[in-house]
Amino acid sequence: MESRSTSRRQPERAAQGGQYEYRVLTIDRSTSRSDATRLLTDEAEYGRWELARTRLYVGGERRVWLRRKIIRVRSTL
Repeated sequence: MESRSTSRRQPERAAQGGQYEYRVLTIDRSTSRSDATRLLTDEAEYGRWELARTRLYVGGERRVWLRRKIIRVRSTL
């Protein structure tokens, strides 16, 4: 299973008014569907990412956009 990932930090206003951090995963065409599912499940379970968008390209390459809310910690002092 070979996948390349690039992490991008792009705050974007959502419909609920939250800001999100995005991560784009590029999954090679030789990666099986079950391996890709396992990879995305691990990212969602342990990294708290949710699926935002999926694209399947002509050559068989998959590009997946994951997002998670940016949690800002405010000082209580």
